[in-house]
Parts: sequence; C-alpha cells; structure tokens
Amino acid sequence: MKKIAIQGIPYDLKSSFLRGPALAPPLIRQSFHSEAYNSYAENGMNIASELIEDKGDFSIKKYEEIEEIALRHLNQGYRLLTLGGDHSISFPLLKAYAKHYDGIHILHIDAHGDLYDEFEGDPYSHACPFARIMENELASRLVQIGIRALNPHQWEQIERFGVETIEMNNLDMNRLPEFDQPVYISMDIDALDPAFAPGVSHQEAGGLSSREVLHIIQSLKVPVIGADIVEFNPPRDVSGITAAVCGKLMKEILSKMIEQ
Repeated sequence: MKKIAIQGIPYDLKSSFLRGPALAPPLIRQSFHSEAYNSYAENGMNIASELIEDKGDFSIKKYEEIEEIALRHLNQGYRLLTLGGDHSISFPLLKAYAKHYDGIHILHIDAHGDLYDEFEGDPYSHACPFARIMENELASRLVQIGIRALNPHQWEQIERFGVETIEMNNLDMNRLPEFDQPVYISMDIDALDPAFAPGVSHQEAGGLSSREVLHIIQSLKVPVIGADIVEFNPPRDVSGITAAVCGKLMKEILSKMIEQ
C-alpha cells in the first residue's frame, strides 16, 4: 500500500485579521502523538506508523513553493494530509492535486465561504482560495458545510461557481450530501463553535460540535484522496482544547484515507 504523507505548511502570511496559524503544525502533531490517547480511530483502525510518512514542516519563502512541495510528494505516489497554516494554502495544494486527479470533489468544512474574488487587495488571501480553485477548474464539485458568515458578494460567487453551500441554519445532520467520486477534505477549524475550538483567528459562534464534524467525515463512503487542516491559531487556544480537536480530526481523517 502506498503511504500517506503528512506535510506541514507553517504559512500564515495571507491571514487577514491575526497571524498565528503558522505555529500550528507541530502542536497538531504533538496532540496526535500524545500518550494521553491511543492510536486507534473510532472505526477500530490502528493508525499504524508504517502506513504514514511524516515529511516534516517546510519553511515557505514564496507562496508558489507550496504547490511545488505538494507536487513533489504526489509525484512520489503519496496521498497527502497537510497541516496548515492559513486557508490560503488550499489553492496551491489543489493546483498540485489537479495534476494527478481529474474531476476532484471537495468537501469544505468551514464557518466561511472563502470565495471572495479578492480581499484587502489580495486575490490569494485566505478569504479567497475557493474562488481561485473554482475559476481555475481544479475541482468539478465544491460542497461547503458549516457556513455562517456569508455576504452578498459571496452569494454571487456561490451562484457563479455552482457551489453547494449548506449554512448552519439549514444544516440537517440526517441529510448530509453524498459523494460518488473521491473527495478532498478541506477542514477549517473555525467551522467548529468556539466552545469546542477557541483557538482560531475568527471565532464565529453558532458552529458545529466536535461530534458533528466527526460524523460528517465518518459518513463519507468514497475514497479520501487528500486533506488539509487549517486555521488553528495556537496563541488563541485555551488549555489545549483546539490542539486536542485537531489531533483527533487528524486521526479520523487518516483512518478514512487508509480505509478506502
């Protein structure tokens, strides 16, 4: 079996409000490997180290290097779990993925649509990655869950790109969208309510619980070809709560990647 590569992209230069997500990758790993927990996911799978190769963290001097790093690992036959970093990293990651996969479906779990055409003059801001992904036709389907901060411009973008956006006020956990093609998961930690994950730059109340996010991931019935976990901001964390959530999500996402 081909291994899954973990790659850390400690990059937050395109954050619009607070810096800090660049500090996240080592703390997510620390939680994932903590002796406070065992190595089994909830599906009974042991996340064995022989199936996973940790490539470490990569110092990013230029935004374009993110795509180069991801493409190098994909070319070696790995599937990738990327630890961010702010959400701007998803665009170059999907640029690399589109060179290996056709018709990618994306499951985007987030409080925000991240569909701005540009934000504060930057078209590559962490508020813009999915506009860039869709206009470059890097994915054939984008499903967003947990959204609760849309404005008229983002609604226009949703219509323009044919995005399937499920806002929190309309979310029915018993009627989640189904996928019939392999999925890439983009997991923004601020999708969770701040009560479950306070360590984020943009604390949007009224979000998902940890259990609801786990259920969304565990309900997938198609292969998971890759994923990113982004926007954990350690200086905003309380008692390591958010780090623990990230470590748990990392384990469950890896289990889905191995399972399929």
